[in-house]
Amino acid sequence: MENVQEFIDTEIEKIKSQVDGTALIALSGGVDSSVCAELAYRALGDRLYPLFIDTGFMRKGEPEQVREAFSHMNLQVIDASDRFFEAIKGIEDPELKRKAVGETFIRVFEEEAKKINADYLIQGTIYPDVLESEKGIKAHHNVGGMPEKMEFKGVIEPLYYLYKDDVREVGRALGLAVALSERMPFPGPGLSVRACGEVTREKVAAAREANAIVEEEVMEALKPWQALAAVIGKGTGQKDEKRVYGWIIAIRIVNSDNAITAEPLEVPYPILKKIQERITTEIPDAVRVVYDVTPKPPGTIEFE
Repeated sequence: MENVQEFIDTEIEKIKSQVDGTALIALSGGVDSSVCAELAYRALGDRLYPLFIDTGFMRKGEPEQVREAFSHMNLQVIDASDRFFEAIKGIEDPELKRKAVGETFIRVFEEEAKKINADYLIQGTIYPDVLESEKGIKAHHNVGGMPEKMEFKGVIEPLYYLYKDDVREVGRALGLAVALSERMPFPGPGLSVRACGEVTREKVAAAREANAIVEEEVMEALKPWQALAAVIGKGTGQKDEKRVYGWIIAIRIVNSDNAITAEPLEVPYPILKKIQERITTEIPDAVRVVYDVTPKPPGTIEFE
């Protein structure tokens, strides 16, 4: 980005001109929504209502981290996990899953907006989200997953034409904590798309623990663009001298510039071995760990 400060100043003025009352912002704690929230807060101050929806699909410790990071704002935290699990109950198709999550997000936002008389919704949509949704690669919950009818006067997306690295640059210029500006990408539908097929609480719990283990083991050693774990199915294994049928956990660690393409990392075997040992030891029902070496394309970064 040629002039970060000029972009910040311009977008703050745009938000001021677009919102004549109050606005609700979807704040997940990820890079995009965090940067967007800080921009909007500087434009609107107390007229901005940041809303963190705990979908039940968040990373380990994420609700607590978000509360702490945005304590300077009027942050509202809503536990809607039961509602989200019900919304995608029985759904196996990834696109239908994403659309169901997107629909549920919007309905919760609408209900909360009515309580505070907010007319506008602000989102951290970035350009790769738009491209992938338009090309049919996947429906991002905040783009292709958006319902056609919403009760907001308008949806404001200050980061719409930015790529991930641009967003990080803006975050640094805004003075966001490194833990926020440099955080790995995380899908809007959360762990629901890292629990392949039908989503259950048990499967999401396994994906959550596995993701935490992968992040802990590779962030400092490899500094990847994105690292994740997904529950991709079940297989046979042996634990405590008994044959068991448990989770197969896939690890994906990639580097990318803009999320449009990605290359898997050649991870040193000792690191992979430690991850495998921790996952199969710390997650009772995990019996196998595999490493995904597929670039994007033909694969996607997320498994769904």
